[in-house]
Amino acid sequence: MKLGVLKETKSKENRVALSPNVVKSLISKGHSICVENGAGQGSSYSDEAYINAGATISSSSDIYKTSEVLLRINAPSDSEISELKEGIIWISILLHKSNPELMEKLAAKKVTAISMDAIPRISRAQSMDVLSSQANLAGYKAVILGANEMGKMFPLMMTAAGTITPAKVLIYGIGVAGLQAIATAKRLGAVVEATDVRPETKEQAESLGAKFIQVEGASVQSEGGYAKEASEEYLAKQKEAVNKSLFNADLVITTALVPGRKAPVLITEEQVKQMKMGSVIVDMAAEQGGNCEATEMDNIVTKHGVKLVGISNLPGTLANVASELYAKNMATFLDHLTTAEGFKWEMEEEITKATVITKDGAVLNS
Repeated sequence: MKLGVLKETKSKENRVALSPNVVKSLISKGHSICVENGAGQGSSYSDEAYINAGATISSSSDIYKTSEVLLRINAPSDSEISELKEGIIWISILLHKSNPELMEKLAAKKVTAISMDAIPRISRAQSMDVLSSQANLAGYKAVILGANEMGKMFPLMMTAAGTITPAKVLIYGIGVAGLQAIATAKRLGAVVEATDVRPETKEQAESLGAKFIQVEGASVQSEGGYAKEASEEYLAKQKEAVNKSLFNADLVITTALVPGRKAPVLITEEQVKQMKMGSVIVDMAAEQGGNCEATEMDNIVTKHGVKLVGISNLPGTLANVASELYAKNMATFLDHLTTAEGFKWEMEEEITKATVITKDGAVLNS
């Protein structure tokens, strides 16, 4: 198949859909690949590296005209949809549940849109799971960002001048990002506590050395690997259980997201007022509205003596390795969806059914 790799147009996006290493692998399987000039620059991949891997370099307009499949990290804009030819296949993170109007526009153009973020969280799809590979990096970077913004260090240290006590870190959400944040903070020497609406995550948190904060008498079930949206009653109980740790924490990292909905508010501005002066909150849900009421997206601000870090797209700040992992996810996904002759279109197969969002002018998943 003729695969086209487009340069990202979203602000502050440095990742690219395929790395030179994965391009070489896909070409060895019979695909031809054209990469937009400069597409890999933000990820430290030169055009020459893609040429050496066997790809050709071209303009976006040529790629739109000649490709059978277009690959990217992010969804197309309205102006880009107007350039898509009828019947072309587009594969990227589409966040289709949050963007129903965009899906209708793709369907109207008879684009077959396949969403990488819709891959179900089942064991045989783990190697394709973009959300997990990118969240893993984001959890690591959240701790590094927090450490950089704090006015103290993480580990216990014995010095001639006295003992430095370890930092206290509190993590909301024990998914992929939260687990990596726990592991990273522990490796740096912090005392870590963690909480999640799903009681089954307790063992995972404790296996990495974190103390799990249990919300007594309440729980939220998970669905497809994600927590369902918690009730107001549950959130109130969680707030009560976590407040002592929150007010004593040096660094707080929030990771809670609900697919297709605004991020739940876990920390109110009133709670921020009661936190230690000089403490830091890294809000990983900033792009979806934030888990903290006081967060400002893509800003680092200080309110009530607390520093709030609302940097969005944390994987994009680790563009080189994030692109490599995304590309490997993409290659495995393509192997699953295709044969040497092209796409299999096994529409009742679980992964295919979940990820093909628009096809033949219709929206199949909403």
